[in-house]
Amino acid sequence: MMSWATVFQLRQYVKASLWIVPLLGFVFGALLADAAVWLDSNVDAPPGWEYSASTASSVLSSIVGAMIALLGFVVTIGVLVVQQATSTLSPRYMRLWYRDRLQKAVLATFTGTFAFAFSLLRNVEADFVPDIGVTLAGAAVAVSLMLLLIYLNRFIHNLRPVAIASLVVRSGQAVLRRGTILAEGGTLRPAMPGRESFPPLLPGPVTPVRTEGGGTIQGLHVARLRAAAERYDCVLVLPHRIGDFVPPGATLIEIHGTAPPDPLALSGYIALGVERTIEQDPAFALRILVDIAIRALSPAVNDPTTAVQVLNHIEAFLHTVGRMEPARGYTLHDRRGRPRLVVPGRSWEDFLQLAVTEIREYGSTSVQVCRRLRAVLDALLAALPEERAVTVRTELGLLDDSVRHAFTDPARRAMALTPDRQGIGGGFPVSPDAPGRTGPGGAPDGTIGQGGHRPPPQTGP
Repeated sequence: MMSWATVFQLRQYVKASLWIVPLLGFVFGALLADAAVWLDSNVDAPPGWEYSASTASSVLSSIVGAMIALLGFVVTIGVLVVQQATSTLSPRYMRLWYRDRLQKAVLATFTGTFAFAFSLLRNVEADFVPDIGVTLAGAAVAVSLMLLLIYLNRFIHNLRPVAIASLVVRSGQAVLRRGTILAEGGTLRPAMPGRESFPPLLPGPVTPVRTEGGGTIQGLHVARLRAAAERYDCVLVLPHRIGDFVPPGATLIEIHGTAPPDPLALSGYIALGVERTIEQDPAFALRILVDIAIRALSPAVNDPTTAVQVLNHIEAFLHTVGRMEPARGYTLHDRRGRPRLVVPGRSWEDFLQLAVTEIREYGSTSVQVCRRLRAVLDALLAALPEERAVTVRTELGLLDDSVRHAFTDPARRAMALTPDRQGIGGGFPVSPDAPGRTGPGGAPDGTIGQGGHRPPPQTGP
């Protein structure tokens, strides 16, 4: 019997595969052709659906050739997408692109139409023509062309970095809505919001469960791990977070208390793979967004506007995380309130540092990026609870230091220290009393007005 981890990995393979759904379409097309031949043998075709043997052969041969050409065209588009994603976006995004259902539907329709037309072509004879099948093949071509147009329209619009950022954020937010730590059959919650929460462990020996091949933790089954701990009256501690790479021979699970007869069986509830996935790892979505932003800030690309657009979606993601209760430690208890499973997680500080640190470092010389990043942090200060404010103010201080180091000219420094939701050109007046807001030399940033321009000097006594 396959373990849960093996099933999880197979499910990931099927989701990312580009050949399984088209293969099913091919088989379905061949079976549908046999059904069409049977229908033509037992039902008279409607008026106007009758073809000569030569006409039917020509039509079906043309459809077979056209489907092969269209398949090659879609494969060419796929190669171009891979090239763009790996050169100007983030290679990590490719895991989401592989799973696009429309692309698989297009490929399945093309292979199904090819198999349908080719199977019908074999049944065309001088005294028998599958008239209904030939008409259905023509209709399948029309459907294929419509799907191709929809496919082109979607990918032409969705290959822009801002569209990809929106898709990644929606995927990450979906994971967050299902729970900070997601698992089939249960959701872990921190005992104290925003703080580490580890139970007192059971006395006795600690039995380590080591991984054999190593890999990145892609997911775990909380419910079964908790059930196993309750069954053997022990506490299971996972020393690594989802998304961590575990080298071969490293400890995957620590068993505190009575160990089960086969400790290695517990490793079947933790799925390892070659790279991170987004199913149970919302921070991976943030990782992809940051990768796209810093790629845009590289000297080879030099596109700070793209980084600013990605920051829009990073801000939305941070607001979602900030309204939740992320913690560095999660504990799951049994029905009697006893701790059974300890899983490390990510705190609000972890998410915020991941979101802004690299963008601040790589974009510190860009006025546009500095202004937009400051607007992100100011908005977080205004919207999130006070317990989140300490970390946000720390990031604001680091941003101030980076700006002062990068801009020695007072006027340019003052401009870079001004929050602007559009980077440049969309500044807004900031209240001098806004928390944590100071300009160059300790002056409030409120001295800089709309659009980053200083107001005229005041006259008077």
